[in-house]
Amino acid sequence: MGEKQEPIAENSTQAEQKDNKWQSFQQEQHVTEDSEVEKSAGSLEHPSYEELEEKLTLEEQKAQDNWDKFLRAQAELDNMRRRAEKDLSNAYKYAQDKLLNALLPVVDSLEKAIEASQGNEANKFIAEGVELTLKLLLDTLEKQGVKQLNPKGEVFDPNFHEAISMQETQEVDSGCVLNVIQKGYKLHDRVLRPALVVVAK
Repeated sequence: MGEKQEPIAENSTQAEQKDNKWQSFQQEQHVTEDSEVEKSAGSLEHPSYEELEEKLTLEEQKAQDNWDKFLRAQAELDNMRRRAEKDLSNAYKYAQDKLLNALLPVVDSLEKAIEASQGNEANKFIAEGVELTLKLLLDTLEKQGVKQLNPKGEVFDPNFHEAISMQETQEVDSGCVLNVIQKGYKLHDRVLRPALVVVAK
């Protein structure tokens, strides 16, 4: 009976040793985990107030730059829209330039025919017909925005008049139009043909 108790004591000692090893292992694990937590906590460094303020300033500057770019782009779009509208309006207003310019010599010819027929009773009825035709043509041109320039006695304006000579005279003031050699025409605010004039000096 005494010999059978020795293995029990031996087994008890081995169990205690195993328990001690297991406790040591758990303590080591706790130490390792605590160390890793401390390292992790140490790596999470919070930025200083100055760094945060600097970052905020940079972000505000970026936002301001983007806003300025947006305003410039918006202004460019508005300018493009206005230019396109102006170009379209001008294209509509002046689309008939070539046709109207081609009709001006016809007006000149009718006016010369009327001048040549003055004082000739034989051609009186023909002259009246020519005058009516000229009036009809001028009315039609006026409806299209064409205005005749007949600046006799007016101050010479290089924007609408073209001087072919100067002449001394007392009839009009110096710098004024003495005679109109050929009448001018303008379409709205654009000159189709300047008036050819003689300027007093």
